[in-house]
Amino acid sequence: MFNRRLCVRDANEGDLPARAGVACRRPRPYGERIAAHCSALQRIVHNANPTMESGSAMGRSGSAPAPSPEFVQSLGRGLAVIRSFDAQHRRMTLTEVAKLTDLTRATARRFLLTLVELEYVATDGSVFWLTPQVLQLGYSYLSSLSLNEIATPHIEALVRNVGESSSMAILDGDDIVYVARVPVSRIMTVFITVGTRFPAYATSMGRVLLAGLNDPELKEYSKRLTFAPLTARTVSSGAALKRQIDVVRRDGYCIVDQELEVGLRSLAAPVHDQGGNVVAAINISTQAARYSAAQVRRELVPPLIQTAQAISSDVAMAQLRLPTRAST
Repeated sequence: MFNRRLCVRDANEGDLPARAGVACRRPRPYGERIAAHCSALQRIVHNANPTMESGSAMGRSGSAPAPSPEFVQSLGRGLAVIRSFDAQHRRMTLTEVAKLTDLTRATARRFLLTLVELEYVATDGSVFWLTPQVLQLGYSYLSSLSLNEIATPHIEALVRNVGESSSMAILDGDDIVYVARVPVSRIMTVFITVGTRFPAYATSMGRVLLAGLNDPELKEYSKRLTFAPLTARTVSSGAALKRQIDVVRRDGYCIVDQELEVGLRSLAAPVHDQGGNVVAAINISTQAARYSAAQVRRELVPPLIQTAQAISSDVAMAQLRLPTRAST
């Protein structure tokens, strides 16, 4: 089935491979993932605390405006200790933490031992490091977000990377519905906004979402359809669609070449929830004159799959409850 899990890493089992047919990156080491979440926490803390400067977890005395009367210095210092750990400082001594946070050794020690007591930090008596418990801080933020809010920053980064429009859609009945979109300006463009609907069978995101259905559901979907020839290339029968879906399930992504509109190529990849179910799809759309089919596979598929995996990871962490089947 296409609703397969992404690669994950288990502390006891090692790398658990995704099922065959889905491109899968080796996940970052756990320490790097913790550091990545701490980077997000750093941005939040920095915005909330104007006394903190880049390159120093706590601004030096006199180097920044005084905090407001409501500012809780001890909380700011505790968060500064957490944010002092990053990819370059995964394990640190008391002296190193004190230096990075501009705290005295005695103060840094109290905060570190408090964080150890709360299980956000671990120590062997000489060095300190973050524990997975710190991810709960990031989870509190992610769990408050919608699918659109989680996906949009990733889609924006993808658009900056490839210079082409990108969108996200979900399956609603026999159509896809756009729930996020980041366009680029082109002479030829399809006018699409959040809420736009297209028939699932003729779009790359639609086929990715259909590939997430089981065979009986897909068969029922095909029975309901009247295949409209949107272009001369549009798939025109249930049997032909099933062959295309089988390719999507095998490859883990979909490319649709000028089936929705002449001159438009689109590719899509699935977004999974924490159970490995396909809950959404993201795409890149481009002009056929700009990218050949071979260039699409070589240059656009890898960053698209990478982005889909990143969104899936955040969706799983947020534990969003999303529908996984088409409504009828």
